[in-house]
Amino acid sequence: MSKRASSNDVFSGWQDAMINEGFASLRRMATLPFIAQKAREVRKGVTPSEVVYEEDKARLIHYICPNPPRYKTPLLFVFALVNRPYIFDLKEGRSVVAQFVDAGYDTYLLDWGVPNQAERCLTPDDYINGYLLNAVDYLRERCNAPKVSLLGYCMGGTIATMFTALHQGLVKNLLILAAGIDFSTREGLINLWTDEKYFDVDKFVDTVGNVPAEFMQNAFLMLKPVQNLIEKPINFWENCDREEFVEDFLTMETWLNDNVPVPGEMYRQWAKYLFQKNLLVQNKFPVGKHMVDLRKITCPLMNLMAEKDDLVPPAQSAPLDDLVSSKDKQTIVVPSGHIGLSIGRHAQKHVWPSVCEWLSTRS
Repeated sequence: MSKRASSNDVFSGWQDAMINEGFASLRRMATLPFIAQKAREVRKGVTPSEVVYEEDKARLIHYICPNPPRYKTPLLFVFALVNRPYIFDLKEGRSVVAQFVDAGYDTYLLDWGVPNQAERCLTPDDYINGYLLNAVDYLRERCNAPKVSLLGYCMGGTIATMFTALHQGLVKNLLILAAGIDFSTREGLINLWTDEKYFDVDKFVDTVGNVPAEFMQNAFLMLKPVQNLIEKPINFWENCDREEFVEDFLTMETWLNDNVPVPGEMYRQWAKYLFQKNLLVQNKFPVGKHMVDLRKITCPLMNLMAEKDDLVPPAQSAPLDDLVSSKDKQTIVVPSGHIGLSIGRHAQKHVWPSVCEWLSTRS
């Protein structure tokens, strides 16, 4: 083959690629005017529900099942304070709530609500021995059940664990997902950023009051800045002409950017007593007049962790198994990230059906 022919082939291939990319770009650009409309149409939760109890900003949501529950023990979802809880029920085919409702559980979720500056003094005691305890008592009466099962995610998993240690007599089963327990590890960037050598939490909270949602959102973005700020927009542009991709992307982004402020005093105690002093594993975390003693947890425990979790590394959750007195314990490590642990395809197909089965024999 002559050099001229070889050059012509290379030029022709390059020209074809440019033409194809040009048409692809035109297809993508044609979809852009409709993206904003699709974003406005994103649903925040898909399983039919009703509010059955309210206290201040907190709401207890009941997920409606067309058939009577198969199990007497109600299941209560507990989420973090920094995001909206509809991640549990994100969309059809990606709903943890639907997994349990379809399996026959009487399923509830505690939505903490959005605090204002007048509520900046709310503490862990207010959330654990106040809102959560009152919701559990309401459920026990409503369902005529002596105990409830708790399923907590992230910060909500830590709250559920503390509640169980303080009120073991009210909890039949404890299930936690990516819950921070031992904060001595330095695997996560959040642990490094909150080190008391660099971060004066008292001065910060005294200045801002409630911790702004934007502050929390930016912190999460900077855990993976290249992926979140560069790779994600590029990936969206390359796939914005695919309807299924756009729907998944907008649904996920709606939740990721739907943060709420954290009451200042709650944030102060959480950062100081967990991230800086690591008091929970020492059985010295104060909640009101009480100390959380993890050894008082005796109920069946399911501990789920995400292998690639950059927010709550498995090393932060795994120690709980050795700190409780439960004899019935199971740990599952999922090959996913923090969010994929709940809504990822692998989790939805393999993990949650197994968890439903595990809970069925204990409810």
